[in-house]
Amino acid sequence: MREIPDDAYWGAQTSRAVENYPISGERAHPEVIRAYARMKRACAETNREFGRLDEKKTGAIVAACDEILAGRHVEQFVVDVYQAGAGTSFHMNVNEVIAGRAAEILGSSRGDRSAVNPNDDVNLGQSTNDTFPTALHMAAIAVGRVLSLEIGRLVNSFQRKGEEFSGIVKSGRTHLMDAVPVTLGQEFRAFASALAHRRQVLDAALDGLLELALGGSAVGTGLNTPAGFREKAIARLSQLAGEAFRPAADPREALQSRAAAGDYSGALRSFAVELGRVANDLRLLASGPATGLDEIRLPAVQPGSSIMPGKVNPSLLECLNMLCFQIIGFDTANMLAVSGGQLDLNVMMPLMAYNLTRGPQLLINFLPVVRERCVDGITANREKCRHYLEESPSVITALTPKIGYAKAAEIFKESVARGVRVRQVLLEKKVVTEKELEEAMTPDALLGPLT
Repeated sequence: MREIPDDAYWGAQTSRAVENYPISGERAHPEVIRAYARMKRACAETNREFGRLDEKKTGAIVAACDEILAGRHVEQFVVDVYQAGAGTSFHMNVNEVIAGRAAEILGSSRGDRSAVNPNDDVNLGQSTNDTFPTALHMAAIAVGRVLSLEIGRLVNSFQRKGEEFSGIVKSGRTHLMDAVPVTLGQEFRAFASALAHRRQVLDAALDGLLELALGGSAVGTGLNTPAGFREKAIARLSQLAGEAFRPAADPREALQSRAAAGDYSGALRSFAVELGRVANDLRLLASGPATGLDEIRLPAVQPGSSIMPGKVNPSLLECLNMLCFQIIGFDTANMLAVSGGQLDLNVMMPLMAYNLTRGPQLLINFLPVVRERCVDGITANREKCRHYLEESPSVITALTPKIGYAKAAEIFKESVARGVRVRQVLLEKKVVTEKELEEAMTPDALLGPLT
């Protein structure tokens, strides 16, 4: 006989999982819990339609699920995110909590399994085999949609900065060396475009998760479900979640393969790689102020040193880089989990469920901070941008059509060797007049046609 706390809706199966997996102390993401509550409600109503569950039990199960969807009973989901393969431990936790609360709603004690049974009633026509991959997809979509909105807001911030900095001509850099001029606005618009493209890839990968395994029961056979059960249950689930879910084309593949989850993980990794690159560029452009590029200034959010007075670091961007590294690490674990499936079921799903909700949630939490306290407050150091532009020998590229490549290269080498501006060498050698040089230094002359 197991001792169950008086305030627990769960029972013996959950108790065993708590004892067996005292690992991280982390619990399922709220969207995983909500996914299961929607699923259990949809299945209960579908079973009622088929005459397999009576009106009273169905009503109690639905009411318990609605309470969970309203944010109640979160403390009842006590199974660690690292648990038994396939998510059986968490699934039983869900079944027991809903059964316990449903029994209470019917006027019985929460431990009275004869009133509402976790297996025979709440789990009727279902298995961990089909419900956990369904919850995994649903939760990843729910969190991913929110992340997509946050990425869109960040893209808009970079786009606005691109417009604000559109008139600031500066030296471009390739190989970290001076290159032909660009505008600071063009660089920021490119940041916006890069993140927008990664967002499109993320959204497409999320849509790939709309195909659900629910109704496949054990091993994708649909065992213990009436014909038409999965179509009706998934239709109800679509209404509850506001998504266009559809039954898996092959119910056995839907249990064996987590390739769609792997695709989404890869899209998250790709976004993290690109976001980290942008963060690196911002840190480079803001480096200094005395010994770095100092072309932009980041808002100061905290002192940068305990020993150097007045030092300011790119603290938010450093944190953003670390989050990007973590998401890349999550993807490595996810790929191993996807490849770790064997025969008729991938049992590594709890790890994927954690990583595919936790990683995006980290970004959901922090991207608004980066946007509001960093990107939106970036200012341009116009003087430094102009200084580098005039100092860079690469501006001679704009004169190449007039003086020829060979002559331009000769002037460039002499400028570098003597440590003087290209302008000085050009005028000394009377290669161009001062008027011609001034005309060549205008934004229209320095920049190409692709604005």
